[in-house]
Amino acid sequence: MQYKLLKIEIIRELLNKGKIDWTNHCLNRLQQRNISIADVKNAIYIGLIIEWYDEDYPYPSCLVLGYSQNSDILHIVCGLSHNCIHLITAYYPTSD
Repeated sequence: MQYKLLKIEIIRELLNKGKIDWTNHCLNRLQQRNISIADVKNAIYIGLIIEWYDEDYPYPSCLVLGYSQNSDILHIVCGLSHNCIHLITAYYPTSD
């Protein structure tokens, strides 16, 4: 899959259909960083893809820039397989 096929609209559609793999890594990071699942979903619904990682294994992935429900900037890394979005991690970016 080329990064051009990894579009935010596809990610949103899969999210709406419940075709989501919340990886253990992602769920652990959400808990550690006090980020809710609702914040991740909100960020994807209103966000933009700002980087593509076409060579990531096992699936091409991307970095989504969005906002939590409290309007905090949120980054989400997700991969895309056949008909599923794989949420890898989420974090509040720093200026570093």
